[in-house]
This record gives sequence, structure tokens and C-alpha cells, in this order.
Amino acid sequence: MKNLIKTTTFLLMLLAVSCSNPPASNEEVADLENTRPKGQASVVDDESAKNILQIAAGSPDHTTLVAAVQAAEIEHVLVNAGPLTVFAPTNAAFDLLPEGTVSDLLKPENKGTLATILTRHASPGSYDVPALQKLVKKGFKLYMATGDYLEITQEGEDVFVGGAKIIGTIQTSNGIINVVDKVILPE
Repeated sequence: MKNLIKTTTFLLMLLAVSCSNPPASNEEVADLENTRPKGQASVVDDESAKNILQIAAGSPDHTTLVAAVQAAEIEHVLVNAGPLTVFAPTNAAFDLLPEGTVSDLLKPENKGTLATILTRHASPGSYDVPALQKLVKKGFKLYMATGDYLEITQEGEDVFVGGAKIIGTIQTSNGIINVVDKVILPE
């Protein structure tokens, strides 16, 4: 019984002390949210091979894509074990969208729409250009992380996915980045 009284007294004192702290201000909450780890996306490791997010973040041609991924809060998707193939639009590809589209999509209230558009640029599995060329020959479409299928076409040596031309391929630790010349939007 004495232990129960001591434990109850301790808990009441702890509650009193914790209630005496003033509530956090909006700035303090925002600072906590900005420093909160984002799972594996916040891991810094200079020894391992770079993942999709790390490669994109280091590319001066993909700053808009990285900003969009961060605004949509889907960084974790690009650092998972994979394999994952990402069709990564360049900054120039985003510039081809109607004026104001990117800034509108980056607004917090459009996070869901932005996440869907970005997810449409990802396919489970490893698809470099030769693998995509094989799919073209078989007449297959490419399954995307959004659950829909995109048409793959070939003109000469050029391969297109959803109408976006692949202009480069980068192997990463968790999949493949195919750099594309346009943003793949739903029809």
C-alpha cells in the first residue's frame, strides 16, 4: 500500500510539473516540424551508394522535382529499398507547364494532387532503356505506382514513357532514374 501511495504521489507531482510549462508557440512547433526526421530520407551516409532521392537532390537539373517531392512529403518513397524506377522530369520539363502551375502545385492545400502527379512518375521494378525497349517489342504498357499503365513507345533509338522522352539513365542503390523531357500528367 505504501508503494501505491508513493507511486501515485510521484505521478501527481510529475503531472503538476509538466502542466506548469507554458504551451509551445507556433514558431516552436514549426521549428520542431522542420527538424523532425523524415524516416530514412533524413539519414546522411557518405559511404553507401546513393539512392534515388540523394542523386536527384544533388542534380542541379532536378531542383524543381526535389522541391515538389518535399512539398508532397513523399521523400520516404524514393529512399526505400526498391527496386523502383523514377521518370525524373528536368527543371526545363517543369518550365514547359503553363505559367503558375508549379507554384500552385507546391501550395500545401495541393499536396495530395502533387503527390499523385509525382507518383505517376514511378514504377515498381528496374526499367532501364533496354528493358523498356523489350516491353515495347512485346506491346506491353508500364505499370505505375498510381495503379495505372503508361504506354511505352520507341522512335529510332529514343524511348518514350507516357509521351515523355528518356534523355538519360542513372543507376542508383535502390533503382533507376530515367531523366525525362516532360512532366507526365494524367490525360
